[in-house]
Amino acid sequence: MEETEVSIIMPCLNEEETIEICVKKALASLERLGKRGEVIVVDNGSKDNSAEVARKAGAKVIFEPEKGYGSALLRGFEEAKGKFIIMGDADDTYDFSQIDRLLNPLYEGFDFVIGSRFKGKIHKGAMSWSHRFIGNPILSGMCRLFFHHRFSDVHCGMRAITKEAYQKLNLQTKGMEFASEMLVTALREGLKIKEIPIDYYLRKGVSKLRPFKDAWRHLRFMFLFSPNYLFLLPGGALFILGLLLLFLLLPGPFLAFGRRWDIHLMIIGSLSAILGFQILSLGFYAKTYSLLEGFLKKDRLICFLQSHFNLEKGIFLGLLFFLIGLCINLYILLEWVIKRFGALDRVRLALAGVTFMIIGIQIIFSSFFLSILGLKKR
Repeated sequence: MEETEVSIIMPCLNEEETIEICVKKALASLERLGKRGEVIVVDNGSKDNSAEVARKAGAKVIFEPEKGYGSALLRGFEEAKGKFIIMGDADDTYDFSQIDRLLNPLYEGFDFVIGSRFKGKIHKGAMSWSHRFIGNPILSGMCRLFFHHRFSDVHCGMRAITKEAYQKLNLQTKGMEFASEMLVTALREGLKIKEIPIDYYLRKGVSKLRPFKDAWRHLRFMFLFSPNYLFLLPGGALFILGLLLLFLLLPGPFLAFGRRWDIHLMIIGSLSAILGFQILSLGFYAKTYSLLEGFLKKDRLICFLQSHFNLEKGIFLGLLFFLIGLCINLYILLEWVIKRFGALDRVRLALAGVTFMIIGIQIIFSSFFLSILGLKKR
């Protein structure tokens, strides 16, 4: 039997009105291009006749009971037999009669092709003003910032990928964030990716998109896959700011911006330093875990820490911080004893000492935890 060359996957939820035209366009394209292929419609719990209409139109229909855009596509990829796989929504917003535009780059040697509605043509009414000028640009911009790429439309649902490349990705997410996971993982795997302009048409029927919930799922995924922006940058900023405030106010109050800053700001500095260090620690945990589980292939910061630090050095550094803080507070205690337990005004010094002691303890236990994580890798 001749091998299937192209599989076209369409996730479907109550698309009775449009599924037929999508399937027919896809099959006609395969015939026009002379490609042996299949159209797979993954019914994700439709209440209408979508599945029957798709079957009559010539598609292979499979059912995925677990709800979610990602769930449907994962099932479709699992069933696909083609060397090249194309995915696109079943609401006729994407033009399956032009699949050659997606396939050609794969034949040229690219691993993954992603469509761009913004570089192509968005037909009147196809995308709301808020999605076109606020939602998509913000999320795409954040994705470019976090993961260092230049793609303009990270949520476009019209894509193509080789079966070999897809098998490297090990995708997991079940909801709309599947689109972000697919691109981010492809970038981290070093796939050869090309973005092409596509047309985006007005859909028929009711949109399944839940703007705020789906946007949050994309945003949550990007933060979880980018510990630098979730943990290290805010944690580092808080830690440095806190220490700066502590040292500035240690000698006494100072004037700035026309105001007198005193002990209350120093307390905030102490809290900022402790909280910042805790967030930094979580960032190191997250990066180490991501490396162990394969979410990250390589990280220069963790590699540096593994090369230059170990449990013993972490314990030493933590003890050093703790002892500095302890000595400060013992000095205050000694001064109090010498004054025969009389009035004592050493709040600033005591606050600095306690802060150093807490950070020292955090360093020690963080070192132990990172070493436990590292046992699995070794």
